[in-house]
Amino acid sequence: MYEFKLPDLGEGVHEGEILKWHVSEGGTIAEDAPLVDVETDKAAVTIPSPAAGTLKRLGGKVGDVVMVGNVIAVIDDGAASGAAVPAPAPARPAQAEAPTAPAPAAPPAPSAPPPTRDAAGPVPAAPAVRRLAREMGIDLHQVTPSGPGGRVTAEDLNRFQAGGSPAAAPARAGEPAMAWTGGGIPFFDVEPMPDFEQFGEVEREPLRSIRRKVAHRMVSSMVMVPHVAHMDEADVTELERYRVREKERLAGTDAAPPTLLAFVAKAVAEGLKNARAFNASLDPFREEIVYKRYINIGIAVDTGRGLIVPVVRGVDTKSVMEIAADIRALAERARAGTVDVSELRGGTFTITNVGPLGGTALLPTINYPEVAILGLGKVQEKPVVRDGEIVIRSILPLSLAFDHRVADGADAARFVSTMMAQLADPLSWLAGKA
Repeated sequence: MYEFKLPDLGEGVHEGEILKWHVSEGGTIAEDAPLVDVETDKAAVTIPSPAAGTLKRLGGKVGDVVMVGNVIAVIDDGAASGAAVPAPAPARPAQAEAPTAPAPAAPPAPSAPPPTRDAAGPVPAAPAVRRLAREMGIDLHQVTPSGPGGRVTAEDLNRFQAGGSPAAAPARAGEPAMAWTGGGIPFFDVEPMPDFEQFGEVEREPLRSIRRKVAHRMVSSMVMVPHVAHMDEADVTELERYRVREKERLAGTDAAPPTLLAFVAKAVAEGLKNARAFNASLDPFREEIVYKRYINIGIAVDTGRGLIVPVVRGVDTKSVMEIAADIRALAERARAGTVDVSELRGGTFTITNVGPLGGTALLPTINYPEVAILGLGKVQEKPVVRDGEIVIRSILPLSLAFDHRVADGADAARFVSTMMAQLADPLSWLAGKA
């Protein structure tokens, strides 16, 4: 028998949701044939079978969340085995059932010992926590986790090093759940949800995979990062005229005309060269600001399954045409679910564009651990005053949300003003680069 465990699907990926089994229990499968589709918080992947044979047992059903290192399939590959195959670790359901009625009070019971881990399997923990553990000389397998999904936090490491007691057990069903900050200090209680069915008919849908991860990341970002927003409007009249000319020039060729988003990405990259505070991260464990000497811009893509942010690398070294081609290819793969996990890493700044859908302004949430994100609204023709006269210009709304621990309002104003000047007169800085 061959026990197939969910493999490591990328840095920071500890679990995956089963989307589809290509073979049912009792069916036969060839080596390297598609076995299961799994979606992580970063991408959907098809995992091939590591062996040929008969599928004897599945480690989860569609919709279940399985941890890296858990047995997800048992394949009878014809090899002799004298020992019985142990049952796979139970998969975690994507959504727990709602509590019905509170259980009667019972006398307190002795605390159960912490759950055992597979000593060879990975321990769920953020990269920063893993690095801190290495510096402290702590084996993560020996630490009792208190984070969501059994993740080890920095507070767990400090508690372990101090020889303190393990983390408190989670609240029982029907009791308020305690929310925690990154430092392990409770800051508010989350009350149980009301019974919505008493007011009328409802429909429930599990919060799964990418959407679930987006929810977790957004809460983490809003809790950990003091958001400040700077808003302004860029005159892109000349830029739009240039784009129209390029579209006409490239008509009939295989080359696609550059998009407004590509020009904005190029302007952001040029601006980040002199505004390094917005191309940084704050390391709360070392209390250091990490300035990046490379510029990789994430582009938020609405996939229909959730928000994915593929990364265009080296934007400052590429032409607008190259940037446009990269954005187009990454967006297509993101929507098709074929984007590689490596293409979702390493971003230093993010742009989100709701302009095609409408909207005059937005307040975007920072893509933590980055420190800034630029939101684009819809380009509209507006009357403005130029040289004492009212004229019609194409105006692009801009919203820069940034981490106030790393940058100040004056920094944001200078950065956005520089970018607006570039967008207003693109040929002055795109000569030789477009």
